[in-house]
Amino acid sequence: MSVQQLPTPSSMAITLQIVSIVFYTFIAFICIGLPIAVLPGYVHEQLGFSAVVAGLTIGSQYLATLLSRPMAGRMSDNIGTKRAIVYGLSGIVLSGLLTLLSVLLQSFPLLSLLILIAGRLLLGVAQGLIGVGTISWCMGQVGVEHTARSISWNGIAAYGAIAIGAPLGVVMVAELGFMSLGIALSLLALFALLLIRNKPSVPVVRGERLPFWAVFGRIAPFGAGLSLASIGYGTLTTFITLYYLSRDWTGAAYCLTVFGICFILARLIFISSINRFGGFTTAIVCMSIETVGLVLLWLAPSTGFALIGAGLAGFGLSLVYPALGVEAIKQVPTSSRGAGLSAYAVFFDLALAIAGPLMGAVALNMGYSWIFFSAALLSVTGLGLTLVLKRRAMA
Repeated sequence: MSVQQLPTPSSMAITLQIVSIVFYTFIAFICIGLPIAVLPGYVHEQLGFSAVVAGLTIGSQYLATLLSRPMAGRMSDNIGTKRAIVYGLSGIVLSGLLTLLSVLLQSFPLLSLLILIAGRLLLGVAQGLIGVGTISWCMGQVGVEHTARSISWNGIAAYGAIAIGAPLGVVMVAELGFMSLGIALSLLALFALLLIRNKPSVPVVRGERLPFWAVFGRIAPFGAGLSLASIGYGTLTTFITLYYLSRDWTGAAYCLTVFGICFILARLIFISSINRFGGFTTAIVCMSIETVGLVLLWLAPSTGFALIGAGLAGFGLSLVYPALGVEAIKQVPTSSRGAGLSAYAVFFDLALAIAGPLMGAVALNMGYSWIFFSAALLSVTGLGLTLVLKRRAMA
């Protein structure tokens, strides 16, 4: 008597399951994208603070995400992915309200700035909770064999939201004022909270939990390569508006849009290359392309060349996160998957947190074009580290 096997879910069915979960990442990054192109200019021009302070304001969100990663990993592993996401969405609601309050107190620049930074810190913690929660939820739902696909679709949702949110934020501020952003953040997060109420989560995985720092040590070599490659993204998102202003160019938000579109297209078209050629090989090729894009941004004589550079940077960075992530997650047990994802994401957060003040200092002393040269050098360093990791894995 033969045993009837259950049908294996189709590729499309698996993708639809993943998309239904990473939708919450999309909402979160719409909220992150809306102010990203206008916030540096607002801090610099409306509140009257320097470019370094503008960079610190942007970077404060990423620093909060970085510091909250251990908590996000523990929450996903111990109380479940859905609850972690709910807490994150609630944080975005509060962030929107603080942003609104900051604008209302604009006549008190320092107080307004501090409240704005508090809102950015909440948004950063929310990003950490939702980012780890959604990927861990996807892996629990469709299986660890689809890790690359889960990470990739989560990234598509994130960068697609940035590509939509950045120019939309510019239009909203131009037509409705900066306070409209705070209102939009709160309303979008409340909408997502309503949708997630009846969505079933996956059971919490039982087993021994490795201490976060033990997980961190296993992930660190892969995360370092990710961090070095990702500083270029942090540089672009933080300073592209001021870079354009320094050149008397217009349309900085579209640089972010081109970056996001190329990022998404690369993930949609070439995601299978990770399973086909391996994580290390894919990451090496992608870092090389990203470096070319950053060099082109450094040397760009016009907005057309800048857009091409942003597109190449987005295309190159697209698969670095999932490619190195597949190799990194192999280093930890399933019961500590949330901690592994959060430890790996720490390095991406670190890149974004230091990009603001680091590149702000470079811009202050050398000019805005040199920030992209500096980011290209760091990307080359990450490429070298990845080559070393590949050689060690093959030994």
